[in-house]
Amino acid sequence: MDRELIIQGRTIRPEDIGLIRAALERPAGTNRTRLSRELCAVWNWRNGAGRLKDMACRTLLLKLEARGYIRLPPRVTASVNGLRNRSVGRLEHDQRPIEGPLEGLRPIRLEPVAEGTTEALLFKFLLQRYHYLGHRNCVGQNLKYLARDRQGRPLAGLLFGAAAWQAAARDRWIGWDALERQRHLGLVSNNARFMVLPWVRVPHLASHLLGRVAARLSADWQQKYGQPIYLLETFVEAPRFAGTCYRAAGWVPVGQTTGRTRNDDGRKPRTAPKTIYLKALRSDARQRLSA
Repeated sequence: MDRELIIQGRTIRPEDIGLIRAALERPAGTNRTRLSRELCAVWNWRNGAGRLKDMACRTLLLKLEARGYIRLPPRVTASVNGLRNRSVGRLEHDQRPIEGPLEGLRPIRLEPVAEGTTEALLFKFLLQRYHYLGHRNCVGQNLKYLARDRQGRPLAGLLFGAAAWQAAARDRWIGWDALERQRHLGLVSNNARFMVLPWVRVPHLASHLLGRVAARLSADWQQKYGQPIYLLETFVEAPRFAGTCYRAAGWVPVGQTTGRTRNDDGRKPRTAPKTIYLKALRSDARQRLSA
C-alpha cells in the first residue's frame, strides 16, 4: 500500500496497515474482537461518549481484507451481525385501517426504541415486512423511533444512523472540504428508513412526525452517544417518491446522489440516483459543521 485510504470515515495510512499486520502476527491477532478493540485503543478511536468504536473497526478490517491489504483469521464464533440480521418471526399486530384527521390520533407518542425490548423486536419486524427496502442489522450509532397513537396502535417507524461518507451536493451545501468532512461527519445523521404503516392513512401525519423527531433527535443522540447532531440528511428515490412530506417538514432538496454506494468499487453506479434532502437542526448548523 503506497497511498492513503479513507474507510469508515477514518484515514488509513501505510503505517496503519503495518500496525495491523504486526498485530495479526501476535497471538491476540487470532481473535477478531480482541484485535479491533486493541486497534481502537491504539488509535484512541472513540465515540462522543468515550466508548471504543469497536463495530466500526471490525467493519474497517473486513473492508481492508476485501481489498487484499490484510488476511483476517477465521471467525471463532458465528458473526454477531449475521445473527442480528435474521428475519423476525411473524408478530401479531393490528392491521385495521387507521384513517381520519391527525387530531383524532393525539396525543401521539414518539419515543426512542430501547435495544433488546419488545418494542425493538416490533420495530424490526414492521420494517422488515412493510418497508420496500426491508431492514437488517443497524451497524454503528443509530436511533430508532416508533410512533403510536393515543390508543397505543403503531403508526410509523423512523431510523436514523450514520451519515453517508461522501455526498457531493450535501458537502457543497455545508461548504466542506475532505478534511472538514472527516472531522465533522459524526455531527450529521441519516434518516435511513421512514415508514408510515400501509393501513394508516392520515393527512399530514408524515410531516408531523418528521417535525417531532427533528425537535428532539439531537438531545436524544447527545444522551446516548455524548455528542449532538446539527444536520439531518435523507436520500429519496425518485420517481418512486416525491419527497412531499420532507418538504412540508422543512427539509431542503440540494441535489442528487451519483448512484454509488458505501461499498463503491469504482465501477459504474449500481443504484438509481436519489434526491438528497437536508434538515438543519440549528440556524448556525453550517458554521458549526465547518468550525
